[in-house]
Amino acid sequence: MDDLTARIRAFAEERDWQQFHTPKNLAMALAGEVGELVAEFQWLTPEQAAAVMDDADAGARVRAEIGDVVIYLTRLADVLGIDLKDAAVAKLAEVAVRYPAEQVRGSAHKR
Repeated sequence: MDDLTARIRAFAEERDWQQFHTPKNLAMALAGEVGELVAEFQWLTPEQAAAVMDDADAGARVRAEIGDVVIYLTRLADVLGIDLKDAAVAKLAEVAVRYPAEQVRGSAHKR
């Protein structure tokens, strides 16, 4: 992740885009890209969604949108000084306490 973060930071610096990369702008851009990813799955059946990568065109679009989401999320975390891996590991530990496997296995019920 550190290498990716550095590459994305350098990309922005080379273009003098840091001035635009405020947390608000990055969060809004991230939301927009997530929306574009969601649109790729809109109206698909569960079976079609599961097989989306089998279609070359649809798969390429999904891959590109996921790339955009990762780039904006990584840049937002960098600007805010958040280590993405640490944040994910901490959140996973928190959710493990909230949703013990032996109590929630096979259930989508939210607590």
